[in-house]
Amino acid sequence: MITIDTTEMCSHLQQKLFADDGVYHHIWLAMQDDAEVTAFVRSRQLHIYRNGRKVLVLPGKSAPKIIREDPLCDMLASEARSVAES
Repeated sequence: MITIDTTEMCSHLQQKLFADDGVYHHIWLAMQDDAEVTAFVRSRQLHIYRNGRKVLVLPGKSAPKIIREDPLCDMLASEARSVAES
């Protein structure tokens, strides 16, 4: 289970990540079950790493930054496709 210090996290990101209806909530849940994933708050954003290599940056107000291919990034892309289709 991942625990992070949210004191420096953007309030918009906290809402998107931890609220049951947040756009990143499904990614947060997937991270909890993945022992290879770590996350740190830097510059009010959540930086996500797999095996020590950065894969994704989740900001509060701007678009997420995909750094490298990862199953978590695939989840983000599928969410974007479903929103575009609606």
